[in-house]
Order: sequence, then structure tokens, then C-alpha cells
Amino acid sequence: MKRILLPTDFSDNSIKAIRYTLLTYRDVKCTFYLLNTYTPTVYQTEYLMGSPGHIGLGDILQENSLTQLEKLKKRLKKQHKNANHTIIVRSAFNTLLGEISHTVEAEHIDLIVMGTTGATGAKEILFGTNTVHVIKKAKCPVIAVPPNFEYEAPKEILFPTDYEVEYEKKKMAPLMAIIQQHKSRINVLHVRAGYDLNSIQEKHKSQLEKLLGNSALFHEVPDNGIIDAVNAFQVKQKINLLVMVQNKHTFMERLFIEPIIKKIGFHVTVPFMVLPQL
Repeated sequence: MKRILLPTDFSDNSIKAIRYTLLTYRDVKCTFYLLNTYTPTVYQTEYLMGSPGHIGLGDILQENSLTQLEKLKKRLKKQHKNANHTIIVRSAFNTLLGEISHTVEAEHIDLIVMGTTGATGAKEILFGTNTVHVIKKAKCPVIAVPPNFEYEAPKEILFPTDYEVEYEKKKMAPLMAIIQQHKSRINVLHVRAGYDLNSIQEKHKSQLEKLLGNSALFHEVPDNGIIDAVNAFQVKQKINLLVMVQNKHTFMERLFIEPIIKKIGFHVTVPFMVLPQL
């Protein structure tokens, strides 16, 4: 039984991410946790001390949150009838990141799927702040689904790598499950840095070849930058899912902290799966 956390602020983007998950895992027995968090806009000392103007505000927010969650659950069950799926709603007075961390631990969550932007997300932002924080902090894989993405089964997967990390079976299991379920092909993309792979990289590449078997195609491209390489590959070949391993000190870390990324345009138009370091 796979346990999947689905944070939602009831925006179109978050609901599309939920539907993406229900369709991607339609043939898998899953428990889905629909999570909505709420905090008063006046979440200050006066609220915590019980200012008369704020008494009962938390109850009203909780009731509104639970009502919307139950309404969404009912709609999803009607639109996606599936005996494999169980949906549980969770409403919490907490920050989104705090509650996600708590739920992942308490419910032994296997995967988090969320939209890349919330109700107020700006188009020019690569990922919303919440999504970035979740990806960086999560102890389980995260799939971020971009706005306006119409469902496509993850048949063609792009996996950029620098071969700097080990590819243990346990770490790669969530990706392998998708490959096996959808009979996907995975395109492993290595951007050459002007020199041959060292012995450690060769070892990791061999490890990956053994793990992926016949489902993989390996691509070597000249060093014109990882972002340009990913963008160029998507232009040449249809991709349904982009997957990377969270690897500090390399591209994944720079992706979220360099403002230059916005200027050169990292075009994430398909769901983006990030596997954490074990």
C-alpha cells in the first residue's frame, strides 16, 4: 500500500496535481492524504493570547478548511472511482512545511505530490516558495506538477545526472515503480564537462546501467550547461516526466538559490520528480 500526501490550497494548480496523482497511480493500491493547512492572517501574539476580536477565528478557519476538503474528496471520488484508492482528509492549524514534515513522519508517507505554484503564484517564478522548501526538506520523493499540465502518462522520462551520487536500489525504488507500472523508457542525460568520467563516476554509471536495464537509453551531450541541455532535449524529444536526485553542491542545489535561473529560463512544463538523498 503506497501512502501519498497531497497538499492543497484548493487552487486549480493543486487540484490538477491531485488528479495527476490519481491517474498516475490508478493501478496501485494507495492511501491518499488530502492536506490543507490554515493560519489566521493575524497570526500574532494578540491571537495567541486570545484577543476578544480573534476568539473563535481558529474554529471558523478549521470548519472552512474541513468543509472544502470533504467537498473536494467527494468530487474526486465521483470523478475517479477506483477500488484501489482510499482518501483521507487532514486539516491542521500549522504552517504547510511544518505539517508536511509532521505528516510524513507520522503516517510513513512514501511520496508527496503538489502543484508548483499556489493560488497567488506568479508565472515568472519557477517554483512557489512552498514547493521549493518542501523539495529541499522532504525525506521522501516529491513530484511538483506545473500549471496547465494536461495529464500524460509518464512513458518518456528524462533523468539528468552528473554520476556524482550512488544509485542505491532503495533510493531509486519510487522511480523504478513508475517505470515498471507504465512500461516507461528512461533517458539518462549526462552533460560532459570536458573531461572523462573519473573512477567513482564510472562506478555510479555502471550501477545505474545495471539497475535500469533495458528500460534506459544513455545520452552524452557537450558541456553547454545542464539547463540548456535539459531544455534542448525536451525540444527534440517528447518527455512526460523530469526526474533528478537531490544532490547538494551540484545542480539541484543551485537550481533553487540562483536568481539567474529565472533569467536563462529553466522550462519545466512537465511534472518534476525529486528523489532525496538517503
